[in-house]
Amino acid sequence: MHINNLRKYYFINKFDAKNIGKQTLNTGIIYRNYDEEDSLQTVIKLKNYCKKKGYKFFLSNNVKLAINLHLDGAYIPSFNKKTNHLLYSKSKKFLLLGSAHNNKEIKTKERQGVNILFLSSIFKKNKNYLGLNRFKLLTNSTNKKVIALGGITSKNLKKLNLVNCKGFAGISYFEKKTAPKKGPLYN
Repeated sequence: MHINNLRKYYFINKFDAKNIGKQTLNTGIIYRNYDEEDSLQTVIKLKNYCKKKGYKFFLSNNVKLAINLHLDGAYIPSFNKKTNHLLYSKSKKFLLLGSAHNNKEIKTKERQGVNILFLSSIFKKNKNYLGLNRFKLLTNSTNKKVIALGGITSKNLKKLNLVNCKGFAGISYFEKKTAPKKGPLYN
């Protein structure tokens, strides 16, 4: 798969129109702020901004609010093991994203009904480091679309062609001074 066709996900923890506005249309915005409680005003402001710019917008760790606000979806982090969101009625277009670091967490995310699975860490050498080979093995253990997460830079971006992923996610990659090149919307 060509790098320009990969779906991109940008994790943010505050509303920064200047940086968010630099992104391409195939970049989904995931708002996650674990330091403070989600401000309803901030989430609505982000929703309206993303809709105006044509970005998909996801709220982290609050599926009920994401459904009530008619967002594009919600992101369930690896530490969230709850399944109570399965009781909520949601539209067919609503996407559930979830992250995992190992096979056990992948199975948990599958039980939670995620549509897209974020696997980390592919490049960042932290306690969840997978590397290319383990990442590839884990992608083969699920039938979900997989997104690479962790330590992705413009220098190692082409290595994603070696693994079975549909996109990548991060923070620092999207906060560089120059915006990524414009590309077609990829779902």
